[in-house]
Amino acid sequence: MSYERLGTGATAVGLRTKDFVVLGSEKRFGYGGFVMSKTAKKVYKVSDRVAIAAAGIFADILAITRILSTELKYHEISTGYKISVKGVAKYLSAVMYTYKYFPFITEVIVGGIDEEGTHVYVMDPVGSVIEDDYAAVGTGAPIAIGIIESGYKNDLSLEQGVDLVVRSLKAAASRDTMSGDGIDVAIITANGIKEKTYPIQ
Repeated sequence: MSYERLGTGATAVGLRTKDFVVLGSEKRFGYGGFVMSKTAKKVYKVSDRVAIAAAGIFADILAITRILSTELKYHEISTGYKISVKGVAKYLSAVMYTYKYFPFITEVIVGGIDEEGTHVYVMDPVGSVIEDDYAAVGTGAPIAIGIIESGYKNDLSLEQGVDLVVRSLKAAASRDTMSGDGIDVAIITANGIKEKTYPIQ
């Protein structure tokens, strides 16, 4: 089912290097050809070292975020251990697959750092999981991924990584009518997660 037929959309991207992960999404919330909001948040911190970026129906993005945040807190309290980034992605995959007959209409990028290093996982609305160095989802993904592919290296500096994510989202917003109005970014390092907002212009 395409976002265009539903009248909704967005663009979210993520990349990792050996030292950090950067996730980003633009801030437009569009539906049925109308811009419903210019301040929608689609990048969320779900633990102290894992965040998600998503594209799709905004209510589904919020539902997935609430489910994931709650379960991660419960896991840490009940076991005393932090779940790995792969564990987070697999758990979210299982949740999304459970709803496969009435799926969450969203694509998600999970990024974070654990004892094994940096990770970026991308998944579709029914929970298929792929780990990669970078990914883009949503209606502006074909544009954004081209920018990331042309500039990605595993030894990017933190500033270069953030700039590449921001540039890819700006390019998507310039061509995709469902994307725009600002950029939210989550920067994940060994020291934790920092969130920043950038203007489109």
